Amino acid sequence: MKKLVLSLIIFSLTFGMYSQIEQLSEVIIAPLNYRYLNAVNTEDTDSAVKLLEEKVAMYDLKGSELYDDEYETYTVSFYIPEGIILAAYDKDGKVIRTIEKFQNVKLPIAVQNSINRRFPNWKLEKDIYFVTYHLDNDDASKVRKQYKMTLRNDDEVIRIKANEDGDFL
Repeated sequence: MKKLVLSLIIFSLTFGMYSQIEQLSEVIIAPLNYRYLNAVNTEDTDSAVKLLEEKVAMYDLKGSELYDDEYETYTVSFYIPEGIILAAYDKDGKVIRTIEKFQNVKLPIAVQNSINRRFPNWKLEKDIYFVTYHLDNDDASKVRKQYKMTLRNDDEVIRIKANEDGDFL
């Protein structure tokens, strides 16, 4: 019995000596369209909008049936029940511009606060969120975000526009 216990201890100690520890280098996989994601995504963006924008950024153009080496740009449409994104890609798969439209999404806190301050007794009836993204030649991106909202107070209805910071247009 002593020999069995002693042999098990020796076996378990020697088994660990033969294991290898290999240091792996750190690998960071950045999407090709990180500029697009950084430009359009904010913390306050509705989750459905974020999900579709991530699909646009991660879309594998070269792996799709649309890809043909002879074209310079490709236009691809992405749909969800809340909205649509029409994205233009270059031949390398980089997002060069988008037009986005979403209905009845969660408004950013800045926009909600602006509405509550300026129209305290009004209810939000519906909203439309527009985003346009354009990548310039110098790799600088331009983004325009706009909210169109319909507010109701009893029988009165008004339509207002605001940017993402809550400034009325």
